[in-house]
Amino acid sequence: MKVPFYGHVRQYHNLKAELDKAITDVLESGAYVMGPTLTRFESELAAYHGAKHAIGVNSGTDGLWLVLMALGIGAGDEVITTSNTFFATAEAIWIAGATAVLVDSDPKTNNIDTTKIEAAITPKTKAIIPVHLYGQCAEMDKVAAIAKKHNLRVIEDNAQSIDAAGANFKIGELSDAVSLSFIIQKNLGTFGDGGAVVTNNPDIAAEVKRLRNHGSTKRSVHSYGFNSRLDDIHAGILSVKLKHITKWSDRRREIAAMYTKALKGTALTLPTELPGYRHVYHLYVVEIAGGKRDAFLSWLEGEGIDAKCHYPIAIHQQAGYPWGKGARIVGPLTNNERNAANCISLPMFPELTQEEIDYTIEKVLEGVKKFA
Repeated sequence: MKVPFYGHVRQYHNLKAELDKAITDVLESGAYVMGPTLTRFESELAAYHGAKHAIGVNSGTDGLWLVLMALGIGAGDEVITTSNTFFATAEAIWIAGATAVLVDSDPKTNNIDTTKIEAAITPKTKAIIPVHLYGQCAEMDKVAAIAKKHNLRVIEDNAQSIDAAGANFKIGELSDAVSLSFIIQKNLGTFGDGGAVVTNNPDIAAEVKRLRNHGSTKRSVHSYGFNSRLDDIHAGILSVKLKHITKWSDRRREIAAMYTKALKGTALTLPTELPGYRHVYHLYVVEIAGGKRDAFLSWLEGEGIDAKCHYPIAIHQQAGYPWGKGARIVGPLTNNERNAANCISLPMFPELTQEEIDYTIEKVLEGVKKFA
């Protein structure tokens, strides 16, 4: 039996009539860039978040660095984040011209360890970028309290956790802005690349809108800016899918509960959902210690389980990591490195069948006996 990691095609077939119509409507309209479909989706996305503004951009990466630029953060400034995330989080800081300051992650959630943040703050620190990793919110109440104490800005990297929530907060409630990614493999994904910035700050919204469109707010009038727009076809696709996101998240949580019930008590470290939080399981990540991850992963693949690693090389361990003024490490990154060395992502998407879930569990349990 083969169990795929992604369910893109299945999702398309389930929504084929709606999606085909949305794409055709845009094609027939003749408005493909900065058109009414984008405007409508931006309104829907803002309303979904309970926010005042949503701005479609080319990618989640662009969303991060455009917000940094909108806040005036650049050369000589420092931004605190973690290194057990996709490279783009730190990359966005570097593109803006600032220095990425990397701290360790919490050993249970793998999100930023809020007890490590204050030790990393210097007079150059201007912002914190917590990453909502794997579908679980960072502890934003604690991040926001530190930011308020030290007069710092907060930008949420929410590439992986749309529809997640904290125990007493929603994503976007305790920050200056949120950056989302809509690349196809995300919980809310288009058929290609895409992203958005969500904010309640009108100044950030206006500046991101200007920067994404060649620095223009009026036709033929330009200042410093870029080309980072979410096309209307992508906006139309996302508008259809946004209506289903809560149902899909609930299904992910059901699948995660099945995995957790079956794998609890084994030698694997399982995901932790903080009390009162809503984990939406963009990824269901287990860890196997003892240097056996690669062998275990290879065996699962040989048994038909398309498991993967997110992310096997921490940012500070990458060959492309800009040592020197581009980055700074504060304290040992023990948990970041452990997570990178031990992680395995099991198949996780709403369209998984019960047969595929049961087979995955069967093979993971079999593999644990072999390798743990």
